[in-house]
Amino acid sequence: MLDAVTALSRGTRCVYQPGMRRYIFLPILINLIVYISMLSFVLSRFDGWLAHWMDMVPTWLEWLSWLIWPLFVISLIVVVFFTFTLITSFIAAPFYGFLAAKVEIQATGREPLDDRNLTQTAIDAVGREFVKLAYILPRAIGLFIISWIPGLNLVAPLLWALFSAWIMAITYLDYPMDNNKVTFKDMRHRLAKRWWQSLTYGGLITLITWIPLANLFLIPGAVAGAVLMWDEHYRGVRDITPS
Repeated sequence: MLDAVTALSRGTRCVYQPGMRRYIFLPILINLIVYISMLSFVLSRFDGWLAHWMDMVPTWLEWLSWLIWPLFVISLIVVVFFTFTLITSFIAAPFYGFLAAKVEIQATGREPLDDRNLTQTAIDAVGREFVKLAYILPRAIGLFIISWIPGLNLVAPLLWALFSAWIMAITYLDYPMDNNKVTFKDMRHRLAKRWWQSLTYGGLITLITWIPLANLFLIPGAVAGAVLMWDEHYRGVRDITPS
């Protein structure tokens, strides 16, 4: 049975093999540009955000300031790296979809069911990212609001961790599923049916996004690992019945 760690390890080895490396140069370059830009932005504003956060703590909760401060830092880290992955996935979606198709052919010997040309695939990939954003943003905003409510923000890091794992599963496992004509609705159904595999793989990807610089080179491997997870755990899950 293929687990998350094995899928990521095998996927990373796959994309760095001769003949495959040409497909990961642009995604890595995009990751690098976004990573440097976001890191510079956060570091320049961190002190102001922290001071504003601590000023919002009511008097009756000041005795918990020793706990609230690290919870704020943890929540910020989760939000930043979650946003980093979301932005890079949006920009690099056409390249990741193409990479997933090449990995599927090499790893499984089967071509994806997708019969679109390269241009149409790229256009549809961007459209699919907007569908993901429509699903993700309202939930992310709700969690962000919770993160700023004294008392409720104590559970915010846990909620962000679970949410990030689920969203990373959606983000990466969607590439091979989109290539095989699985709708976004059916994709979420398949992930829910294999919820353990989905959360463990999504959680692992969340963790690797927290590794500075290394995450830039592991993310293409995560795309390839998602192809292996798709073939092992999700391909045989039946689509939901259309309503």
